[in-house]
Amino acid sequence: MQILSSQNARVKEWSSLLEKKQRDKLGKYILEGIHLVKEALEADAEVECVCYELEAGIPAELAAAASARLDVDWIGVSAAIIAKCSDTKTPQPVFAVVRKHAGSAQPLLEAAAGLVVVLDGVQDPGNVGTIIRTADAVGADGVIVGAGCADIYGPKVLRATMGSLFHLPVIHGKLEELLPQAKGRGIRLAGTSLQAAVNCFAYDFTGPTWLLFGSEGAGLSPTVRALMDDGLIIPMRGQAESLNVAMAASVLLYEALRQRHYPGK
Repeated sequence: MQILSSQNARVKEWSSLLEKKQRDKLGKYILEGIHLVKEALEADAEVECVCYELEAGIPAELAAAASARLDVDWIGVSAAIIAKCSDTKTPQPVFAVVRKHAGSAQPLLEAAAGLVVVLDGVQDPGNVGTIIRTADAVGADGVIVGAGCADIYGPKVLRATMGSLFHLPVIHGKLEELLPQAKGRGIRLAGTSLQAAVNCFAYDFTGPTWLLFGSEGAGLSPTVRALMDDGLIIPMRGQAESLNVAMAASVLLYEALRQRHYPGK
C-alpha cells in the first residue's frame, strides 16, 4: 500500500496524534523511529500500521516483522508525510500508529513482594520516560501514573522510555483510590521526604513496596503525602541542594534491586 498525499484523510488523522487531546479521543498514538517501532512489534502491541519512507523501503531491522505481522498495514509514504507526522526536526524514516492499552492495577495490587513505582504529578516528559526506563531496568512490577503527569504516550516520553513502555505494565490510575487499597493489602508506601529520618540505604525494600514520586517543583500532593507510610531521605555529601525526581527514583530503585537480588554485596 502507498499513500503519497499529505492531504490524505489517514495522514491527517496520524498527524493529529501529535496532540494529546487527539490521542485521548482516538485511543491511539504515534511511535517514531526504527527502535521504538521494533520494540512495539516484538511486544505484540496493537500496532495499526507502520509507515515507512517509500524511496528508502522498509528498514532492514523491520523486515522480519513485516513478514510475520500480517495483522499490520505496511504503508509506503512520502518524505512529506513522514515530516508531517513527526515531532522531531530531523524525522526518522519510519513511524507506527499504535492503539492504547489501558491495563489494570489489580495484578500490581496482588503481586507478592511487588515493587511498583507511583508517579504523582511528574510533569517533565524526560523524567517520566526515564523513570519508566529505570523501573524496567531493575525489574519492577509496574508503574502507576496518576493525575497531572506528562502523557506517557507523548513523543518525548516515548523517546525517553527507549521502548520500556512495552516491557512492563504502565497504567493510569486514581491514586486516591489505589493507594488505600494497597495499604489495605499490607503494601508499604514509601517516598522521598526532606523531613524524613530514615536513610534510604537503611530502609528495607524487600517487602511489598510502592515508591511514590511527586512533581519536580512541589513534590507529592497533600493527598498522596498523607497516605505515605515511610519518608526516606537520600544522603548527600556534596553541596547539591537536591536530586531531580528521575535521579532520586534511580537511587531508590537500584537500592531496592541490590537488596532484593544482591544481598550482602
